[in-house]
Amino acid sequence: MVENSSQQLDAIFHALADPTRRAMLRMLAGGELSVSELAAPFPVSLAAASKHIKTLERAGMIRRFVHGRTHTCALDAAPLRDGVAWLRYYERFWNERLDALEAALADDDLDKEQP
Repeated sequence: MVENSSQQLDAIFHALADPTRRAMLRMLAGGELSVSELAAPFPVSLAAASKHIKTLERAGMIRRFVHGRTHTCALDAAPLRDGVAWLRYYERFWNERLDALEAALADDDLDKEQP
């Protein structure tokens, strides 16, 4: 199970590492789009756009539906929860460390003010 979870996180962060894929996800947040519509704003070939879409599909963030010859994509943001949960752990870690640093610096300032 840990391996599966690790592979899923790897796929999520790999998919999010590319600005084109992040932009595609943002576009899909507005509703379903065809592969051609997803590719249109980017200076890439349809084949390259399709590779980006496949990467997002492997991460589980896009669902593709075929209607005749048209491939339509829809956002599935559920896998992002795993990525957010992973990041939140480290957010808590750093918040605790920074709070401790702030307290230590405040104590140091108080010690300097006392004669």
